[in-house]
Amino acid sequence: MSLKLAEKEQVVATLQTRLTRAQATVVAEYRGLTVAQMTVFRAEAQKQSVHVQVVKNTLLKRALAGTPFAVMDHLLKGPLVFAAAEDPVALAKLFTDHAKRFEKLVITGGVLSGKQIDAAAIAQLSKMPSREELLAKLLGTMQAPVAGFVRTLNEVPSRFVRTLAAVRDQRAA
Repeated sequence: MSLKLAEKEQVVATLQTRLTRAQATVVAEYRGLTVAQMTVFRAEAQKQSVHVQVVKNTLLKRALAGTPFAVMDHLLKGPLVFAAAEDPVALAKLFTDHAKRFEKLVITGGVLSGKQIDAAAIAQLSKMPSREELLAKLLGTMQAPVAGFVRTLNEVPSRFVRTLAAVRDQRAA
């Protein structure tokens, strides 16, 4: 089913707005995947705030023009699924996990911070801790000195109370 010019312009505009917020993009061949497998893939992508879309390569090339993601133009050959996300690690984990589950999903490449990356780099990126994990570790690291300081301040009155209790017990005996 072909799209009218206005619909094509709308698709390109939507993609461009998604690309302005994205940190990374990935394209993969999906030829041979069943509808059920693609539905599972899209549902998981939506849970992780990853935008996944099957779009014509010509429209995607137009949307990529003038963005840091334009370096992936030469990857756009054949039927591809396009994905963009603010969290590059979540995007990489989504694709590598599903490429293992569904053999027909073949990662072609992507772009991270304006540089083209291949499937091996996407696999390496997927092994990194997620943004939430990194933030939790950072928060724990920042809290450690404060918690130690609070324990130290609390120890002075606690020691005083224990000393008073020992003196009381000694007098009672």
